Amino acid sequence: MKVTDRERIRMDQDDAKLLSAYRKGDAEALGALVEKYKGPLYGFIYKFSEGREDADEVFQEVWVRAIKNMSRYRQKSLLSWLFRIAHNLMIDRIRRRRPESSFDVPMSPDGLALSDHLASGRLGPDKETGGRDLGRRIEAAAEKLPSDQREVFWLRMQAGLSFKEIAKIQKCSINTALARMQYALSKLRNELSSEYAELQEVGR
Repeated sequence: MKVTDRERIRMDQDDAKLLSAYRKGDAEALGALVEKYKGPLYGFIYKFSEGREDADEVFQEVWVRAIKNMSRYRQKSLLSWLFRIAHNLMIDRIRRRRPESSFDVPMSPDGLALSDHLASGRLGPDKETGGRDLGRRIEAAAEKLPSDQREVFWLRMQAGLSFKEIAKIQKCSINTALARMQYALSKLRNELSSEYAELQEVGR
């Protein structure tokens, strides 16, 4: 789901209040933040994990690191910061498994965009079943993308982050983030072939 600038400002203001309460000793405020971002954060982590147990471990470690550094947190978007921690954790894990993996492939930018539509709950009842099926096909195709492109795709489509935020997470330029999204969409278009027209229709 795409987040408007007004919604993002309100989210950031709400987060600031909860963070302030937590720093004053309100443990429930932290619980509210964990619950608030559990869906998008855990969903993103799961896409790059080896299963639920692995995803649970990373999710918990993200919050452990966040809590350790909460007193020094001064960034604008808590969600973006949490994704950055998750990104760094997953890079470390992937490098331990595959030292040759690269996350910095240079590419040419293109401004293609695609509305996210993977959650069937956003579709009308008459399209819900078809949306779920399409979502599963997209997920299967996305699994074949290179790690850097797959990450941009899910950060944009599932988390709804801006390309500026994605670029910070991946430590690259906005143009590179845009390029990775363009390449991901191009590969998905080729992979899905005849289904791509349906994908565009659902995304409108």
